Amino acid sequence: MRVMNAQILKQYLTTFKKWFKANKVQAAIEQEEREDIAAHIQSYNKEKLLNMSEEELFNYIAPLWAMAMWGNKHYQVNNIIETNGMKLLQEQFANLMYGNFSIEKRWDEFRSKIKGVGPAIMSELLCKTYPNEFLIWNKKTYNGFRLLQVPELPHCEARLNGKTYAYLSAKGRDMVAFAKENEYHEVFDMLTLNTFIWQELQINSDIETKVPEELIPQNTKDATFIHNDIRDKLADIGHFLGFNSEIEKKIADGAIVDTTWEVTIGNMGRVIYVFEVQTSGSVDSLILNLMKAKNNKAVQGIVAVTDQKQIEKIKKEIATLPIKGEVKFWDYTEVLKVHESLQYVNETINNLGLVPIGL
Repeated sequence: MRVMNAQILKQYLTTFKKWFKANKVQAAIEQEEREDIAAHIQSYNKEKLLNMSEEELFNYIAPLWAMAMWGNKHYQVNNIIETNGMKLLQEQFANLMYGNFSIEKRWDEFRSKIKGVGPAIMSELLCKTYPNEFLIWNKKTYNGFRLLQVPELPHCEARLNGKTYAYLSAKGRDMVAFAKENEYHEVFDMLTLNTFIWQELQINSDIETKVPEELIPQNTKDATFIHNDIRDKLADIGHFLGFNSEIEKKIADGAIVDTTWEVTIGNMGRVIYVFEVQTSGSVDSLILNLMKAKNNKAVQGIVAVTDQKQIEKIKKEIATLPIKGEVKFWDYTEVLKVHESLQYVNETINNLGLVPIGL
């Protein structure tokens, strides 16, 4: 148990055991619900994933906890389908769940090729397909692991590559093994570990997720994951705010931008806001895309999204250009904070059940 604080883990496992004993009926109902959802996910074998229809894809991911932030789940799933295409989604979901290569390679390939589906959905599907092997990873899991003093935790989803996910899953298996060895039978797989983490390890405000001051890529793969994660979160924020939001959209001749927010306002017609994400390399293509985007008369705002160091670099590069007064800047870390806050608001409202689940 060198990789976590066994004393803290045992303390909260004891609390969980007492709760479990005092709430047997509720615990049994929740366990049955977990097993039913897992059985549904496991019914999607490799052949079914490779041949699933759009409706079957909806039924595959809509029940996930990671989808709780979306009131209109059909809208979000349709966006995923439109952005990626069903053939690629079929292939990559099948490969992620049942591919022959290591989870590290399957995870990284999925994250590199699929847009709009992040680690929360990926890890939940893996956990519910293989509840003895893989971990659900999200903010609450991060908080729990931090409380247990697990080292080398990724602060942001953008940092979660296949190697890191495999490492975190191994730590989760260590916790389950510890619970079994010490006769805490309430935690016997990764799904019950997830319940324990959510219920018992969220009590200390000091362990709330801290967004790092800088999100600087460490290598090419890291740069790609950060770029794609921020791009997708920008699209999510747009959806949360009521815009029609798209990624990698052609906005003008020669200009395909990372994210757009679009809305139609009365007699004004279309209003579009353009976002370009910069993680590494030359800023020339970002600047050129923003300049070309302004050729579209519907574009009312252009935003460069990057870290503080590159923001200053871009400001210097555009100082003599016509768009110098039009470009707005948004720091990565602020995007992550806004996304997290809006996600919390949406999940809370959706839990009120004001919108029928089927919508």
